[in-house]
Amino acid sequence: MKSYTTERLRNVGLFSHGGAGKTSLAEAMLFASGAINRLGRVEEGTTVSDYDPEEIKRHISVNLSLLPVEWKGNKINLIDTPGYADFVGEVKETARVVDAAIIVFCAVAGVEVGSELVWKYADERKLPRLAFISRMDRENADFHRTLEQLQSRFGNSVVPIQLPIGSQENFKGVVDLVRMKAYVGSKGEEAPVPEDLKAQAEAAREKLVEAAAETDDELITKYLEGEQLTEVEIARGLRAGVLEAKVVPVLCGTATANKAIPPLLEAIVDYLPSPLHAPPAQARNLATGRDEALEPKSTLPLAALVFKTTADPYVGKLTYFRVYSGTIHSDSRVYNSTRNTEERIGQLFVLHGKSQEPVVELGAGEVGAVAKLAETATGDTLCTKDHPVLLPGIEFPAPSFTAAIQPKTKADLDKLGAALARLAEEDSTISITRQADTAETLVAGMGESHVEIAAERMRRKFGVDVTLSVPKIPYKETILSKVNAEYRHKKQTGGHGQYGHVFLELEPLPRGSGVEFAERVVGGAVPKNYIPAVEKGVKEAFLEGPLAGYPIIDLRVTLYDGSYHPVDSSEMSFKLAAIGAIRKGVSDPNARPVFLEPIVNLTITVPEQYMGDVIGDLNSKRARVLGMEPKSGLSVISAQAPLAEVQRYATDLRSITQGRGIFSMEFAHYEEVPGHIAQGIIEQAKKEREAAQK
Repeated sequence: MKSYTTERLRNVGLFSHGGAGKTSLAEAMLFASGAINRLGRVEEGTTVSDYDPEEIKRHISVNLSLLPVEWKGNKINLIDTPGYADFVGEVKETARVVDAAIIVFCAVAGVEVGSELVWKYADERKLPRLAFISRMDRENADFHRTLEQLQSRFGNSVVPIQLPIGSQENFKGVVDLVRMKAYVGSKGEEAPVPEDLKAQAEAAREKLVEAAAETDDELITKYLEGEQLTEVEIARGLRAGVLEAKVVPVLCGTATANKAIPPLLEAIVDYLPSPLHAPPAQARNLATGRDEALEPKSTLPLAALVFKTTADPYVGKLTYFRVYSGTIHSDSRVYNSTRNTEERIGQLFVLHGKSQEPVVELGAGEVGAVAKLAETATGDTLCTKDHPVLLPGIEFPAPSFTAAIQPKTKADLDKLGAALARLAEEDSTISITRQADTAETLVAGMGESHVEIAAERMRRKFGVDVTLSVPKIPYKETILSKVNAEYRHKKQTGGHGQYGHVFLELEPLPRGSGVEFAERVVGGAVPKNYIPAVEKGVKEAFLEGPLAGYPIIDLRVTLYDGSYHPVDSSEMSFKLAAIGAIRKGVSDPNARPVFLEPIVNLTITVPEQYMGDVIGDLNSKRARVLGMEPKSGLSVISAQAPLAEVQRYATDLRSITQGRGIFSMEFAHYEEVPGHIAQGIIEQAKKEREAAQK
């Protein structure tokens, strides 16, 4: 592929709700541009974009995919993203480094929750965008219904620049409202506007001209004075409106039948910005401590952002980056300002799906990849040491689904730690933690499919076989009433014996207070040098409660009296006495020992028609609904629920809302478990202890 000047580049992300047809559209754009000579199909696993074995198996995109498209002397760096909510990390990575977006809407399903989500991400980045209504040849496809939904949800800035010719099985092509010409068939052959569409096209063009004129004082004056705007003036006004994100042109077509694709490529080149016309990236100059705007010029010092890391089976670790300023060269050295280290750059690549094309250099505005960087990770900045700058990283959402992971064999156990580290390096929305209370390794992701695919990736790429299971709940124990406990540890076995005697006061604390130790011993009843041993014993005893062996929390223990033996007392004796006193105190019925369970905050966004079903499901999960807020056709529900009831909520919500609901979850606090449920937990813990002893 030849090199292009920065002005000839377009960095464009392809976004949508899952199943709207992004990958098919990307394939059609590659085909229309001549990059491929056969149109692949998602169902057959033959597209350039979906090459991962899991993508082929599941018929969904799992990873972002770089797809350079050459069109009439320009290069479009197209990045196809997953639409499935579990892989939102790939969407966030793409939105961070592109200059514009194409948001795809299915002509049958219309505006969906995932579409709204990616529109919000585009708003956050202030990305110029095009809306593309796909699948116009499908049964029940309706361009005008989908357009109305777009304008209702996103405002009057959404303006069609095309009208469909026919619909469903009769879809033939589009009318270009700027040029007032029709383009029909798979080759987009030019034709006159059909007679039955002329009146509709004239009315739609009038609205388009008004939207274009409003972006420019000269044009609006000419328009208000009744003069006709030329085709060039309309296009100029539209481009200005798109660049300022004040106008969103709407196009339509069908990817699988390959109709109306060339006009989309034309619109990308005509209306979306090159890196020169996009707002300059802002970076912190580490030498001066000030922010600076990075000019997209290849002659300036290098500044590039790493936006994705993968483990490639052939070349090892592969790092994806976007150059914001300067030029990066093969076989050179760069400075990683995020980690304060130098990296050796080997061979640079331009990626075409899974194919890698070696290149000598990549200038400002380009997107590429390099293999085998030692320290660099996603979100890092690569620059020159004599002009160190730091670009803002990538913000990822918190994981919402957690599974416990166990290696299948001893060999898998030995490789597990390294594989998990590489997995987390590849995917920033995967988090690996060790749950001390339950002694489990937990893998958290954006949904069940996300975690399952991560486990499959570990097997395929790193040779580690694992099983996934529902994590154990980290229950806690505490008491509700203040009690005193006395314990004397006395043992005589010839020679020096053991003697420790303590009086402890156990007092419950408010939730979230933790554990405290205090002493108010008078008269030297317990010598000062033994008090640390008492505290150590208290903390050790807190690791295992009386009801089911879960840790004790929210308790203050005060040592107020005791006795000692001048010969037989020791630190060990007082530690054991403290352990005995704690166990005696928390088991005392007067202390009213109870179970505590983790409660989480849920924020759930669903279409209004599913709100009743979602709330009914929450009620069945012992949840408390705290509030509901309508938001442009959606409902945002705030609730609290026991973690034990919502560990699989990502799957449940998807089922209830047909994949249209999204949610976030975070730990809130601990609460007492209802008695009948607590009894079941105690019995289960008893069975597990008995099984472990056998």
